[in-house]
Amino acid sequence: MKIKLFTFPNILTLCNLLCGAGATVAALRYGDLFWPLVLIVTAAVFDFLDGFAARLLKSYSPLGKELDSLADCISFGMAPAAVLLNVYYAAGGEGLWGYSVFVLAAFSALRLAKFNIDENQTTQFIGLPSPASALLVAASGYLVGTGQYAVGPWFAVGLAAVLSYLLVCNVPMFALKFKHYGFRGNEVRYIFAVCALLSLAIWHIVAIPFIIVAYVAVSLAVRAACFRKS
Repeated sequence: MKIKLFTFPNILTLCNLLCGAGATVAALRYGDLFWPLVLIVTAAVFDFLDGFAARLLKSYSPLGKELDSLADCISFGMAPAAVLLNVYYAAGGEGLWGYSVFVLAAFSALRLAKFNIDENQTTQFIGLPSPASALLVAASGYLVGTGQYAVGPWFAVGLAAVLSYLLVCNVPMFALKFKHYGFRGNEVRYIFAVCALLSLAIWHIVAIPFIIVAYVAVSLAVRAACFRKS
């Protein structure tokens, strides 16, 4: 069987991976917290575009699926863990405890592997999506680095632990995947998307952590409402 390596969606996926690699280097080598944010956001854009391109061009392949997960391990697992290590030491942390934040990279890999074999995640997510986790870390790291948030070193360790749990927990979380574009049946998606865009327009980067927290809260509220109905 001939395997086609360089399809357009695969090139977009590789751009995602390269952004994640750049974010990791910026955080670990240069102690920077601005460029990791830029590069992780860019990686998330490429992560969206590769799937969109695959659907548009009908260019699905097992290689593309595996490549996407490998790229996400770097961009949304390793890179945010590197950001948290930077935050730990920038906030006055000492010793080797800071390296415990790399549990986030491990649990991101577990979450991505689980997603690949879980047939229940076609219309929703089970656990927090790894791009959402990475965006929360990248934005929080930038806000800490610019002095907008004052935190202690254990903030980084605690955030890594909480996100690691959310990544692999069995809590259903809604996905912004539209089977149709009518409002009925997509109420939560449309309302959340509009509120998130308005928040970004008004508060910019400061809004990102709150949007991710709101995403988890809304998902839990929707789940509770479904239980009450049943």
